Amino acid sequence: MHGRGGLPLKDLLTQFSFSRIHIFSEDKLDHAEMARRLVIVTGYAVAVPNYRLSSPEMTEADAIRHPEHAKDVLCFLKFIIAWGGPEGISVYDTNKLCLIGHSCGAHILSSIFLEATQGEDSLRPPLELLENTKAIITSEGIYDIDLLLSSFPSYRAWFIEAAFGRRSTYKDVSVTKMTPRAEYHHLQWLIVHSKGDTLVDEAQSEAMFQHLLHNIPHVTRNFEELKEEHNAILAGEEFTKIVGQYILDKISLST
Repeated sequence: MHGRGGLPLKDLLTQFSFSRIHIFSEDKLDHAEMARRLVIVTGYAVAVPNYRLSSPEMTEADAIRHPEHAKDVLCFLKFIIAWGGPEGISVYDTNKLCLIGHSCGAHILSSIFLEATQGEDSLRPPLELLENTKAIITSEGIYDIDLLLSSFPSYRAWFIEAAFGRRSTYKDVSVTKMTPRAEYHHLQWLIVHSKGDTLVDEAQSEAMFQHLLHNIPHVTRNFEELKEEHNAILAGEEFTKIVGQYILDKISLST
């Protein structure tokens, strides 16, 4: 399949990634090489967005906290659905989107595609986005924040309070407490975790896998193949192979 103009790019894969679980010092250009490898492996167009960042140095007046990061990503996804390509040239199929979220990005995507059980649903995606997203891949993700703090108490001061504010519990912003949106039972999920990750433990990915397993029909995991550290997996060939093959399998089966 080719886009108009003979460009050998088929569907759109959007990829979100954050360095060493910092959400205040990362740029999309840090992951340009991985994006290129995914293009080579899949033949699909790849987009890597930026969004506003949190920092512990910010004052209360200018603090950027959840759900603002996710709102920026949702705005990007809405743009991708409507845009189609540069200068009117279609280089991807807006009906077949695959999304990747690494570390904090896994929380962002989950916050959009799962529904909070209480409070305002400010991250509700449009129906077209729900229908056109075929697969979500998350790696080394943060899902249950209270569980994360039980394993890594120092993370509260390091970045959790900067991103979510000071709270006694983070249950209401933990995606393992959120429910599937009824409109997207076709959506496929892959949860990836490396045995070598010392920054986010496997308990996070296991909790998310079990939550989805009991609530949606299509979820798989890969906790065995990767051995590198939290962000080192993004520079490796094995991660690209795992993700690329999953995308090829799921896109080819989607209609």
